[in-house]
Amino acid sequence: MPSRSPSSAARATPSADFVVVANRLPVDRVVESDGQTGWRTSPGGLVSALEPVMRSNDGAWIGWHGNPDERLDAFTHNDLELVPVPLSAQEVQEYYEGFSNATLWPLYHDVIAPPEFHREWWEAYVAVNRRFADRAAEVAAEGAVVWVQDYQLQLVPRMLRESRPDLRIGFFLHIPFPPTELFSQIPWRRQLLEGLLGADLVGFQLPEAAANFVRLVRQRVGYKTQRDHITLPDGRQVRAKPFAISIDTAGFEELARQPATERRAAEIRENLGNPRQILLGVDRLDYTKGLGQRLRAFGELLSDGALDDNEAVFIQVATPSRERVDQYRLLRDDIDRLVGRINGESGHIGPQPVTYLHSSYPRTEMAALYRAADVMVVTPLRDGMNLVAKEFVACRVDGAGALVLSEFAGAADELKQAFLVNPYDINGMKSGMLAAMRSDKRELARRMRAMRKQVTEHDISAWADSFLTELRREV
Repeated sequence: MPSRSPSSAARATPSADFVVVANRLPVDRVVESDGQTGWRTSPGGLVSALEPVMRSNDGAWIGWHGNPDERLDAFTHNDLELVPVPLSAQEVQEYYEGFSNATLWPLYHDVIAPPEFHREWWEAYVAVNRRFADRAAEVAAEGAVVWVQDYQLQLVPRMLRESRPDLRIGFFLHIPFPPTELFSQIPWRRQLLEGLLGADLVGFQLPEAAANFVRLVRQRVGYKTQRDHITLPDGRQVRAKPFAISIDTAGFEELARQPATERRAAEIRENLGNPRQILLGVDRLDYTKGLGQRLRAFGELLSDGALDDNEAVFIQVATPSRERVDQYRLLRDDIDRLVGRINGESGHIGPQPVTYLHSSYPRTEMAALYRAADVMVVTPLRDGMNLVAKEFVACRVDGAGALVLSEFAGAADELKQAFLVNPYDINGMKSGMLAAMRSDKRELARRMRAMRKQVTEHDISAWADSFLTELRREV
């Protein structure tokens, strides 16, 4: 059940031994049937991974609550201390939609879209990072562990270090970290690097990302480095290491095994005319995800005659994302036109070759889709990890199904038994899809067994434990 909104009466600010600092709080505001507003825990593995750590360590979570121009006091939800940080509408536009998502996001994703550099966006980014750092300094107990999350808050570690040198500070970047030639385009590159160096441990998804960071620190800041260690002028040591994030594997498995999920999966197949093969894509509607390339490849398989549109269909779930940003509106229009063209060229009455769902769905429906699909197609042009690939594997408790996976997704380093493809190579993607659809069942079972072992042994709890163990370790 969602909890009621906090009252206007101020609560005492928690003094926490473990503090998570993230752009968003782990709750969404909801309106209940009686018209009252309340809070519901946001979906996602990060919350479930850190919840037990927060409970056992008097933890607090600092983040924006999602409503601009509104101030809230600290409040408790499901026994978790939540500390809202206010953002104005202009700050949302400049710090979040601007510098975070129109400057850093495209640049960190290999400049798939051109980044924009605006000084006023940078000034907003600095101001908001300062506010988050100040709130963390107020909330953290003496000697507390503070874990800062992701690209929106890269200046927080140093700001926090300056005011609270007693803290143990970690930072984890959930998206890719770019090579030298791309990162060097940023006018404020040194400030970002020095911001991250305020942490004791800087975590990345992949070894290459950690190596990029160390190389940039050596070249652009001039600090001494040795493998994954950086020595600052005052003698303090910073470590940069990879920690591949994962999912709540057991939770997805439990959901996938429920009879209601199996019934819903069968219903989905029936609604599509019980085709021989269902291909599935699940993504945020984002230009990094390669939606156009994969749909174009599928459309060409139909037009080439390699696939019969009576035997193979494609479901594409595209969760709405950053709808106020021009590039995302243009992408939505492009995908709408592409889906319409593919379906229009099929020339038959009945279920269409592509079912396009521009909406978000609860985890229960996603588990049913994962069970219904024969081939999962995950083909981002660049991705830090991509947890959808791991969710699909976790839900395949039947040991069946195939995964077509971009070699530019971080998950490709772990899920090596997937059918790996280059999403820039349309012909290669067509071949990968066909190979996944036509492989022997025993071969598919062998691949899935190995991937399931990887996802089971390296779940979200193992990721959090490994990071926090390393953070607490004395150099």
